[in-house]
Amino acid sequence: MSNYYELKIAINPNMEEIVSDICFTNLACEGVVLAEETYKDLVMTATTEGTLRVFLTDINENPIEVLKTERELLKSRGFTDEELGSWEITLDEKENQDWSKKWKEKWTVTHVTDKIAVVPSWLSYTPTKESEIIITLDPGCAFGTGTHQTTQLCMKALEKYLKKGDKMADIGTGSGILAILAKKLGAACAYGCDNDPTVIDVARENAEKNHEKDCVFELKTADKLSEKYDFVCANILHNVLYEIMGDLKNIMKDNGILSLSGILDEKKDVVLEAIKREGLNIIDTITQDQWVSYVVTK
Repeated sequence: MSNYYELKIAINPNMEEIVSDICFTNLACEGVVLAEETYKDLVMTATTEGTLRVFLTDINENPIEVLKTERELLKSRGFTDEELGSWEITLDEKENQDWSKKWKEKWTVTHVTDKIAVVPSWLSYTPTKESEIIITLDPGCAFGTGTHQTTQLCMKALEKYLKKGDKMADIGTGSGILAILAKKLGAACAYGCDNDPTVIDVARENAEKNHEKDCVFELKTADKLSEKYDFVCANILHNVLYEIMGDLKNIMKDNGILSLSGILDEKKDVVLEAIKREGLNIIDTITQDQWVSYVVTK
């Protein structure tokens, strides 16, 4: 086995999903781990919370410079130093001791609601009740694994508002988990698109793992869509939601529902302004930790 590289990045834990996505998109990244804790006699003796460990198979370009550039880009989009964390970075080459299993050790079953559980593909799981919806997932090079609050907020909106027979679209689909859940909840069809070419195959593979082969995934953005949908999900950065809110409105049916997520509480005013600008109506606000999600209609 060849050696691997481990990046350690000091971040605000709230930024876990965003920074992980940057690593998956820009680096030869195979996995990430946040907040490793050490216990002795049931007492926590050490924690690396706020340190994102990133496992790399190669370093074709300087990952530290890549991350510095991406951090400046986030600052230009309105994030503060406090919101981002310091992003102090260390890079070490490690002997390969079956490292690909190392990051998997931290994954476990995620109970999103009483009805929905997300199970990593390498774990076995027995449902707690017959009606439980099980989504088997392999994160691969795509984020949206069901463990992050922003993904869970969209999943809760789907469980509450999706009707059997609905046409559903997921903009910025990542792992494809929201489209897969929509089908399991009774959607007639589920479509997912993303502007990152590396995630499309992962989403398709995840749909096959869950026996939902008729989910459609494409490399595309909302402004290029002509279909209209009963239910649209968009779990994206607040500033992107601000920019594309009109495009999201355009693909909603007249009585359609839009689930907006990926919004830090301190950034919600940006999204609220875009909702107002497009004349959309908020029917529900769902929160989890520092994250907020809006369910809106035309």
